[in-house]
Amino acid sequence: MFDRFGDQGFIKTIERPALTDTQKVALNRKGNDLFNKGRIEEARKIYLTTGYSDGLRRVGEYYERQGKILEALKMYWLAPDKAKVEQLSAKLAILIQKLLHQEEKSDDGRTSTAYPGHEF
Repeated sequence: MFDRFGDQGFIKTIERPALTDTQKVALNRKGNDLFNKGRIEEARKIYLTTGYSDGLRRVGEYYERQGKILEALKMYWLAPDKAKVEQLSAKLAILIQKLLHQEEKSDDGRTSTAYPGHEF
């Protein structure tokens, strides 16, 4: 079931560039402006660069509303927001159980890996 994720795992981490506090503040303001204009992916890149936990959490909430649960989990993990990580992990565990149950019930040899409303 998880073959589609490859060897990279769910969350790729890198070292953040060395930024001064002034640079971080300016970038975070730019990220907030982009986020408020609906340019979520551009804001996300800035928040990842600066490690801005509130911004990462907001992007996670956006992804969650869009049904992109795994992407939301990544943002919450990086924020870090332990409560949100635990909440989504529980939802994903239930989803995985349902998917496994669907595969077991498949009579014609095909497996169903799609779950409506969720992107993996």
